[in-house]
Amino acid sequence: MTLARIQALGMVLAVAVPVAGLADSATATIAVSATVRRNCTIATAPLAFGSYDPVVANATTPLDGSATVTIACTRGTPATIGLDDGSNASASQRRLTNGSSAFMDYQIYLDSGYATVWGNDVGNRLDGGTSPSKTPREFPVYARVPAGQDVPIGPYTDSVVATVNF
Repeated sequence: MTLARIQALGMVLAVAVPVAGLADSATATIAVSATVRRNCTIATAPLAFGSYDPVVANATTPLDGSATVTIACTRGTPATIGLDDGSNASASQRRLTNGSSAFMDYQIYLDSGYATVWGNDVGNRLDGGTSPSKTPREFPVYARVPAGQDVPIGPYTDSVVATVNF
């Protein structure tokens, strides 16, 4: 056999025989994780009583108003909603002011029977329960201006802070 034939045969064998190790593989696992945190948002609608008439309409009949508080929480999150006493409160009595020295009493309640004052302490917050989904839930706000208040004419306002505790 000539040297040229031996070299040619070596080339044919090199091409025909696969090199060991090229088809091998190794694997590893990626650990994947996430943590769902509890979270809530809160939004409010204005509470507008409208016109208060201390002489006729509201001389003996209170003026009622309503609004809503809306919360959206991570599913499974227990939440309560608290309302502070407002910017013009005297003790725990909420008051509207005309911006001067006149005040008009009012109160916000947890129930439509106006029996339980809605506050910010553990005992008088609204229990929003455990969120069944992230879908926003609305809660009614019941409010009342007592009858027979002798107040001067003009617009009266207050600001109440709503807080969702979760």
